Amino acid sequence: MGWDALDQWGDDVARIERLAGGVANDVWSVRLDGRLVVGRLGRRSDADLAWETDLLQHLDRGGLTVPVPIPTVDGRWFVDGLVVMTYVPGRPPETEADWRRVAETLRRLHRSTRGWSQRPGWLSSVDLLTEAKGTKIDLTAMPSEGVARCRAAWARLDGRPACVVHGDPGNAGNVRITEDRVGLIDWDEAHVDVPALDLVLPYNGGELSGAEYDIAAQASAAWEAAVCWKDEYAVKRLAEVREL
Repeated sequence: MGWDALDQWGDDVARIERLAGGVANDVWSVRLDGRLVVGRLGRRSDADLAWETDLLQHLDRGGLTVPVPIPTVDGRWFVDGLVVMTYVPGRPPETEADWRRVAETLRRLHRSTRGWSQRPGWLSSVDLLTEAKGTKIDLTAMPSEGVARCRAAWARLDGRPACVVHGDPGNAGNVRITEDRVGLIDWDEAHVDVPALDLVLPYNGGELSGAEYDIAAQASAAWEAAVCWKDEYAVKRLAEVREL
């Protein structure tokens, strides 16, 4: 059905222009009943979209600023991979103070999602100590020496409590800041994992100590190497993971 599914949101709805978005999705600004919203079309499963839309509604109820799913006329949160969400205005973070505000918001996310179920088909970094494949990750495609280095980095997280992590908060394009709030958008990489992975931010906005920063930075580099393997960025990230 594709973008034709937009008519499930009513008679007064239309795409306006394409927005910068994730590789996996086609993202557009949309006019819905006279207001500006966002439409995102992708190929995620219904189970995956149900997980994400449930999460975003939970975070909105808890006072976090996120894109909130808008139901169709008959009450569905998505149709054939299409989700319509509220628009989150603001600017990207720029200063050290901005990134500290981002970290505060991430910690609120982490506190509010302890015990959350894993995103369907995903694995956490700690799961990958014994598993090899999950969603975007296939450790069998990586050099065995690189896998060993990544697992050594993730092993330092073993035993820590898990929660929902945003997955890519260090990308300034995924953050929208105003004077009174910090909004997080683009939840494509969100899953259940160890919160330290979210707190490796520019200017050390997460205010991690020396040892804790090293643990988080190494685990984060290993995760991004695995999830992006084998593009140029992934190779660069793997080079940052300490040799055994």
